[in-house]
Amino acid sequence: MNRGKEKGQSHSTRPPVSVAPKWVQYTPEEIEMLIVELAKKGYPPSMIGIILRDQYGIPLVKSVLGVKLHKVLEKYGIEPVIPEDLYNLIKRAVNLRRHLEEHPKDTHSKRGLIEIESKIHRLVKYYKRVGKLPPDWKYDPERAKILVSQPLLKIPKSLLS
Repeated sequence: MNRGKEKGQSHSTRPPVSVAPKWVQYTPEEIEMLIVELAKKGYPPSMIGIILRDQYGIPLVKSVLGVKLHKVLEKYGIEPVIPEDLYNLIKRAVNLRRHLEEHPKDTHSKRGLIEIESKIHRLVKYYKRVGKLPPDWKYDPERAKILVSQPLLKIPKSLLS
């Protein structure tokens, strides 16, 4: 018995073709400029991809440019402070801590916080191993509040003018 698909498949699969679709009306240079403009407005990489898909008809940046969206941001010196998935988990943990300060007896949320923070620790360990985070980086709830209050992307001053 195959147990792999027992719980269903909630997402669609991408087509295996890695060639740019014919309907894309933008040149690679225009797409790069769109990505930089959206990053300047403060959108995180995942949101940039969604905006390109929904508003500009660009289904997948990699199929058109040959490189992932993250590499385009790196090319222009726009780098996330920390990886976006880790940032989102930290944001959830900060909001949950704020909730627990108001509702200290909410045991279900306490368990949720423990689970979120264990995911954070696992991701931190992975990102240290692959070199996306410095080896001395540590998750600290107090520092996390400061981290979440700042924008995710660091944009060089040369691009802001």
